[in-house]
Amino acid sequence: MDNEFEDTQAVSDMIPSNQQRKKQSFFSKVLSMRDRNGRTMERGSIDSHEVFSDLSIQNQDSVSSMSSGETVQNFKVFAATWNVGGQCPSGNLDLSDFLQVRNEPDMYVLGFQEIVPLNAGNVLVLEDNEPAAKWLALINESLNGPSHFASNSGLKPTASFGGSLLFPKPSLKKIKKTFKKLNGKRLKSCNCVLEMERKAAKDFCFRCQESNFNLDDSSTEEEDDSFPISVALATNQMKYSLVTCKKMVGIFVSVWMKKELIQYVGHLRICRTSRGIMGCLGNKGCISVSMSFYQTSFCFICSHLASGEKEGDELRRNLDVIEILKNTQFPKICKTQYSRMPDKILDHDRIIWFGDLNYRISLSRDDAKRLVEMKDWPSLFNKDQLKMEREAGRVFKGWKEGKIFFAPTYKYAFNSDTYYVEGLKISKNKRRTPAWCDRILWHGRGIQQLSYVRKEFKFSDHRPVCATFLVEVEVMFKGQKKKVSTFNIQIDDFVPTRSSYY
Repeated sequence: MDNEFEDTQAVSDMIPSNQQRKKQSFFSKVLSMRDRNGRTMERGSIDSHEVFSDLSIQNQDSVSSMSSGETVQNFKVFAATWNVGGQCPSGNLDLSDFLQVRNEPDMYVLGFQEIVPLNAGNVLVLEDNEPAAKWLALINESLNGPSHFASNSGLKPTASFGGSLLFPKPSLKKIKKTFKKLNGKRLKSCNCVLEMERKAAKDFCFRCQESNFNLDDSSTEEEDDSFPISVALATNQMKYSLVTCKKMVGIFVSVWMKKELIQYVGHLRICRTSRGIMGCLGNKGCISVSMSFYQTSFCFICSHLASGEKEGDELRRNLDVIEILKNTQFPKICKTQYSRMPDKILDHDRIIWFGDLNYRISLSRDDAKRLVEMKDWPSLFNKDQLKMEREAGRVFKGWKEGKIFFAPTYKYAFNSDTYYVEGLKISKNKRRTPAWCDRILWHGRGIQQLSYVRKEFKFSDHRPVCATFLVEVEVMFKGQKKKVSTFNIQIDDFVPTRSSYY
């Protein structure tokens, strides 16, 4: 890049003075236009995370490594996973405690598994979207409170969800469009920053050409409305807007963000990877979401891996992870020649993987039960398959997970606090050794886990698992160009290490 500027300067020295002045005038106009185009990147202060802002400025090396117009800000990201066992929620299910709404995270990333029963009808014939619409309505009610739209459209979560001629079943497509509405704005198809001047003025590319962008490119879906955000949702009480949601048979993922942050999200892409029956059906697999937030790329993977607690079943789960990492390919939507938006999962700056990973505990049912009753989580965790497979380097190499100080999340009797249905006869194939099937892992620098807990909902045979992260995000101010390389300072360098995590 330096050579190109030297060549440009050499040519400039040979141009007569009047032409030189014209050329300088042209560059001034272009740079002025560039400043106007970069105004949206000027807004850098976010009230919701001021409590964490000191973390990013205490380390002098992190400040000196960036240009004067760039800084790192910290945002709270809440991630959760819940296998709901094919149970459809009632309208009075309160998710406020599950979503920890009092903590007011900047972003919610929520994954569900088995929102529909994994029967042949749902897997092979026609997917039922009604449960996804219900979950979406319940999440919105917890995050934003009841809205007048919900009551006017028959989608009020506090009422019964049952469909009829007068009150039809909720439509996932309709309801997700509603929860994306925000001040007449749209998610940016591309928010690349201004690139370096190239070759000659006529070849300059300061902005992606949104007119050439096809909304269908933003997802692997034929019908994609994961991008548009249109007119406002009614009241100023709305705190969170839906960024996107997607369903694949029983897997359902949704991403929400504080409404004032939506304008900094771009390059939204979705990829679904099937790993179910015959390795190609959607009863198992994952939904991956890729997006940019300011100048940092994020990837969220919600997965449901191969089940089974027989010896060797963990290898099938390992293979699922390997194939997902290998085959997930996000579509190219950015028309800027020099865009560096990642196409693969591991190329993103910040990655969070969550879901029913289905790894079991390599102990007999009686031994596992004894350790559970003693609450001896370290001894139990030493036999956790995911821990052993990671330590052996066979799966999730380079990924991190918080220490587990909660009871196994599977398998419970429905509406019960016990893993074992004492006194009741159950078929042998339904008995399961307790296990931490539901997990949240992360990859990349600039991520610090603040909490890793499970929630006590008896709704399913699984307990939901939640994690809160403090995540570094590169923010660029007006008139500055994005660095070619990503910020690579370890957050652990300036956040005290907690003994409860590794």
